[in-house]
Amino acid sequence: MTTLKANVIINIVNEKRGNLSMVAKELHVSRTTLYAYIKDKPTIQAAIDEARETMVDNVESKLYSRALEGDVTSMIFFLKTQGKRRGYVERQEVTGADGDVIRVSLKGNDD
Repeated sequence: MTTLKANVIINIVNEKRGNLSMVAKELHVSRTTLYAYIKDKPTIQAAIDEARETMVDNVESKLYSRALEGDVTSMIFFLKTQGKRRGYVERQEVTGADGDVIRVSLKGNDD
């Protein structure tokens, strides 16, 4: 079994962009073994978190580019997630019958 070292794992995490299955495969260990090692290593966890944030940033940039290119699905998704304060939200209003108020009655235990 490979001796796990934090600096080696961090380099592989960066190379594999935070994909821990690929990191474990590269190290020739199970994911369970890798997770157990990482559990008490804040520097490795920080590298994983950073790699995953970078992934989100990259996809977010690609989504934004697609929206600017006129891809309607990308525009709709972007506005639903990023334009909420401007009213781009889907919401459901729940009412009682025929738009009336919802009536609730509580029944207690008859113990």
